[in-house]
Amino acid sequence: MRSAALWTALFGLGASVGAVDPLEAYGNKFFTKSGTQFFIKGEFRDWTAVLCVAYQLVPDDPLIDTEQCKRDFSLMKELGVNTIRVYHVDAKAKHDGCMKALDDAGIYLLVDMDTFGTYIEARDLYWNSTQYERYSQVMDAFHGYDNVLGFFVGNENIATKDDSPAAPFLKAAARDIKAYRDRKGYRSIPIGYSAADIVQLRPMLQDYLTCGGNSSEIVDFFALNSYSWCDPSTFEASSYNKLQEYAKNFPVPIFFSETGCNVPGPRKWDDQDAIFTKPMVNDWSGALIYEWIQEQNNYGLISYGPKVDASQPGENVYDGFTRKGTPTPISPDFDNLKTKWASINPAGVMKQDYDANQVSTRACPTSTAAGWWQVDGNVKLPTLGETLTGTFTSQASATAETSDKPEPTDSGMSGQDQGQGQGNGSDEGSDSNGSDSSETNEDNAASLDRHLAATGASVAGVVLVFALAL
Repeated sequence: MRSAALWTALFGLGASVGAVDPLEAYGNKFFTKSGTQFFIKGEFRDWTAVLCVAYQLVPDDPLIDTEQCKRDFSLMKELGVNTIRVYHVDAKAKHDGCMKALDDAGIYLLVDMDTFGTYIEARDLYWNSTQYERYSQVMDAFHGYDNVLGFFVGNENIATKDDSPAAPFLKAAARDIKAYRDRKGYRSIPIGYSAADIVQLRPMLQDYLTCGGNSSEIVDFFALNSYSWCDPSTFEASSYNKLQEYAKNFPVPIFFSETGCNVPGPRKWDDQDAIFTKPMVNDWSGALIYEWIQEQNNYGLISYGPKVDASQPGENVYDGFTRKGTPTPISPDFDNLKTKWASINPAGVMKQDYDANQVSTRACPTSTAAGWWQVDGNVKLPTLGETLTGTFTSQASATAETSDKPEPTDSGMSGQDQGQGQGNGSDEGSDSNGSDSSETNEDNAASLDRHLAATGASVAGVVLVFALAL
């Protein structure tokens, strides 16, 4: 989910605010300063849980209009929200007003670091100094705010067959941004990835991004965009039971970074019961609801007014929907969600009683014969400035040393004669749980459509609804 916003040189640092305490990732859970487990969703009042919504009013940066932020965050607080996700920000803009409004409402922030120009593309793979500098600028702009929960280095970069070679580049981005964070002496704000829920990819991808035994190279959390639970459904029919299998004792926090299927509607949010009760509550850290504002994809929880003629753009109108004003709840989804969250009390664990050694680091996955997963084992990660020119093979991984303003290298990622990026694995059209090709095609289509919809593309929402209805 990328933005057309232009990024320029760093323009100051965000001011620290302090109504909420910084969170930390420890083992596979988030904890508050007092040692209480923190879920991404749930009740607002006891601070043992977090509720998240995707918040992107305009394509470039929704965190620059302080008055609008105050209006929205006040209603979010009423709903129970204490974390939002923002897909795109302008690192050079001033965010103090909106960040203070978030803080005053007791709301944390998850923010994506990429833009259209810096997105790690699976079809044209490289990780260069321009991307690095733009990502680090986002960290420079937001690291000083205590209510920043984490950063995403990518979102649904790997969503179709032949996309998996992007995984080492995503891992390299996490490695270098974490190194930048630590070198600058910033707070250890978690760095993670948001994945599309694709049956042939999800277990390998989440294992790969956390494998290898080098904590400086793995993501600090893993998140999943999943719309497989469409009311009415069940733990088994929705495939949540499979997702739970993959998440059991996962080595880092794992949560839903997008969820909220609206087919056939209205949404009753019964998936929230599953996420915040056993067995899922033992391993998952919550969920982000998609999304705050109403657009053509019909996922909104609120609107700023009736739909207008998209051919007659006006001030604060995009694709026929007003993106500014007094937020009005959309019935019955808003009220259903508010009622559901009020009834949920996830049982967590205190940090002092939690044994982080119980989590399990999986082996790096091998490539599959069908070609869905092409990264064979613990391959050497690309260094800054490298471009994929060959096939990954299983080698010991190495950490690149980078400066604060690195220059791209001249070398490319050469092809390896001693191995191929193919091996034994599941047949195309099925995963380890026996999912068939029709399920895969549905997942792929829905994921790609959501990817387009969140950028504000007017056609994407229509395609998304169609894909989810299949």
